[in-house]
Amino acid sequence: MEITDDKLLKIALVTSLIGLIGLIIFTPSIEVKEVKIEDINRGMIDEEVSINCVVSDVKSSSSGSSYFITINDGTGQMNLIIFESQLSQMQSNSLDIEDFKNKKVNVVGKITEYNNEMEIILSSGDSIKILNK
Repeated sequence: MEITDDKLLKIALVTSLIGLIGLIIFTPSIEVKEVKIEDINRGMIDEEVSINCVVSDVKSSSSGSSYFITINDGTGQMNLIIFESQLSQMQSNSLDIEDFKNKKVNVVGKITEYNNEMEIILSSGDSIKILNK
C-alpha cells in the first residue's frame, strides 16, 4: 500500500479530530489540586492550586490597584495577590474585597515566588468564594 499525500492528509485530519474530541470530553474532569499551605514548595511554582483558608488581613498596594491578602489555613500563612483585572471582575460581580476579611474562603490561584517568599496569585475575580461554616 502506497501512502500518498491525500491519504496522509486524511490520517492527519482523523487523528486531529480524535484528539480534539478527547480534549473536549476530558477537560471538565481536570480539577485543581487542593493543598495545605505547609505543603507548598518551590517545586509547585506555576501550578494552579486550591486552598481552604481564613482571610486574616487585607492591605491595598500604595497605588491602590492591587491587594495583598494574608490567608491562613491552620498549617501556615501566605500572601494572596489580587491584581487590578481580578479586582475589577470582583467589583462587576458586586463583591467588595473587605467583605472577605475574617471569613473562611476557598481560593484558586497560581503559586509564585517573590523575594524568596511563596505567594499565590488569584486566578480570576470569581476564584475566591466565601465558604459556609
